[in-house]
Amino acid sequence: MRIAAAAWPIDWHDSWASYEDKLSRWVAEAAGQRADLLVFPEYGAMELASLAGPEAAADLERSLRAVADRVEAADALHARLAISHGVHILAASAPVWRGERPVNRARLFGPGGQVGYQDKQIMTRFERETWDVHPGGPLTLFETRLGKIGVLICYDSEFPLLARAMVAAGAEILLVPSCTDALAGYWRVRVGAMARALEGQCVVVQAPTVGTAAWCPAVDENVGAAAIYGPPDLGFPPTGVLAEGALNAPGWVYGEADRDTIARVRAEGAVLNAAHWPEQDARTAPVVSVQFDAFTT
Repeated sequence: MRIAAAAWPIDWHDSWASYEDKLSRWVAEAAGQRADLLVFPEYGAMELASLAGPEAAADLERSLRAVADRVEAADALHARLAISHGVHILAASAPVWRGERPVNRARLFGPGGQVGYQDKQIMTRFERETWDVHPGGPLTLFETRLGKIGVLICYDSEFPLLARAMVAAGAEILLVPSCTDALAGYWRVRVGAMARALEGQCVVVQAPTVGTAAWCPAVDENVGAAAIYGPPDLGFPPTGVLAEGALNAPGWVYGEADRDTIARVRAEGAVLNAAHWPEQDARTAPVVSVQFDAFTT
């Protein structure tokens, strides 16, 4: 399959038509490059807050509600584009109300009208301490004609047991939509994504927001580079980087992934991380504590 990872700038829109035009152009471009799977970033949907006007967009709580109010229309647009172009699209994640507070939800659309979603599992300090965005529903594995796909939204990629649960359920591809406001944050997610590719012997796709949007304090600064990673082993590049864009450069990054190659590295690789993972269980408990300072030569 051919994968397209977006480095997505947060733009101001004076009208719904402006947003629709932007998304349609991006999808058409990737489909024109024969992409089968298009991945947009975490909180890329926050640009929809601009449609509520500058005051709402500049207010953290009002911006959440403004975007949530537009998710249904955005989903309908993504669904139409997925069907018309014959592609799978992971839409940019958005706040969706679930009970009294919103969750951070990414939605997956298929070429046959399929729709699914994955909520973020572990919230960052900003989400939990300032924005009051809550964890959502359970991990979900999407069984598609492209392969078995899991989604780990940004910070979730930094927790290996989440990815392992996906891999144990059969995941071959992990999608990591991200939104980070500093180089350090981008690298935390990148290191996590690459580690998950190594541990799970799978393909991991990172799609970030990029650039500045001073009018929206939730996503005012965005740092990242789109990339596609695999295990540095049999059938994959020795660096583990299948494709990588320039830092903070808007646009698509394309890479190829093959289910047979994933299956082969899991069965015949120089190392077998995915298969050997359970061996940790017997080696981690109990941890033996030694008073090292008491020893002398």
